[in-house]
Amino acid sequence: MATPTINAIGLTALESCPAKTREILHAALSGTELTFEQGLLLANAEGSALEALVAIADHLRQKAVGGAITYVVNRNINFTNVCFVGCSFCGFGRGPSAPDAYSLSFEEVVRRASEAWDRGATEVCVQGGLPRDLDGFFYRNLLRSIKHAIPKMHVHAFSPMEIDYGVTKTGMPLRDYLQMMKDEGLGSIPGTAAEILDDRVRQELSPNKLPAARWVEIITTAHELGIPTTSTMMYGHVEEPADWVRHILLLRFIQKRTGGFTEFVPLGFIHENTRLYRHGGARPGAKRDEHLRVHALARILLHGAIKNLQVSWVKLGFETSLACLQAGANDFSGTLMEESISKAAGATFGEYVAPEEFRARIRSIGRVPAERTTTYKIRRVFEDSEADPQPAPTTLPMVQTVSHVTYTEGAY
Repeated sequence: MATPTINAIGLTALESCPAKTREILHAALSGTELTFEQGLLLANAEGSALEALVAIADHLRQKAVGGAITYVVNRNINFTNVCFVGCSFCGFGRGPSAPDAYSLSFEEVVRRASEAWDRGATEVCVQGGLPRDLDGFFYRNLLRSIKHAIPKMHVHAFSPMEIDYGVTKTGMPLRDYLQMMKDEGLGSIPGTAAEILDDRVRQELSPNKLPAARWVEIITTAHELGIPTTSTMMYGHVEEPADWVRHILLLRFIQKRTGGFTEFVPLGFIHENTRLYRHGGARPGAKRDEHLRVHALARILLHGAIKNLQVSWVKLGFETSLACLQAGANDFSGTLMEESISKAAGATFGEYVAPEEFRARIRSIGRVPAERTTTYKIRRVFEDSEADPQPAPTTLPMVQTVSHVTYTEGAY
């Protein structure tokens, strides 16, 4: 791929920003790995500095992955909302006796996965709450049921919190447990439960959540065994910009060691139905400039390490997602078909976005849509809208396309 030159807008933004910001962005353009102090200055960028940050992040995106915007055809299956952990930022978890508590049978999970496969999905993302009475081999048996019914479906499942719970319940060593799951067909692991990888912040968010070091151990062990994972960060709550920088630099360090992250997904905090906002002093999610700042900062700090930067349309909405896709991001996430965790916290977006809707949105900003697999192998590039496949009829609930107040949070 030929190295792209900075366009006129980017050059103007770069020359118009403060001298210190310009110096750091020039260093990033030259391939220099930025320090914490440099990242922190960018994390606080406003006005002309933010414009320059966004422009350079978009340039580095073009340099790293080109002009295509990718998406995956997938379905999220949240198999239970019963959970004892009690995260203050979560509106999803319920006690076992709550009137709206639910747990799906293996048969129902398989039915939903099969329905997704029949509609062209290549991935199911499977996560849920943590019930106290969960059998130690529940995750293995659920995985086995899906792979037995649909051998070619990629199963992207079980956060590090769930993996840790499975290890605790079975008494198996972590490495042996992960190897067992891989042998049963686990394709990849969502890098959720990361929130902010600093135990000071994690204590405010959820004292019962696994410590940052354990998250890192589970993720790096999975990578060593050849199980890829995503990486995430939740922002817009009680954290500060310095926490973003430390978190992203830790992910960069892990990636340089293992190479196992497929993407980085910034997840804004959806505040409305959460205890953290009502009683814990969190701010009400991020505003537009903060979303742009986080996505652009991630592209610049992770340049040369993690190539793919994903937006979460369920949390951002389409308008802000498209803005972030012009601020360093290159992936539109998945069709989902359903997504319960963010909706429970108060998200106004999401049940299902059809692939043709993704393609139309991507073309609206002059970019080329491409369908990918979970691990970013390109299945098809849609250069010409005239050659697009005809949309399939759907009975699934479609995402609302009217404007909303755009708060955020996530499950990936």
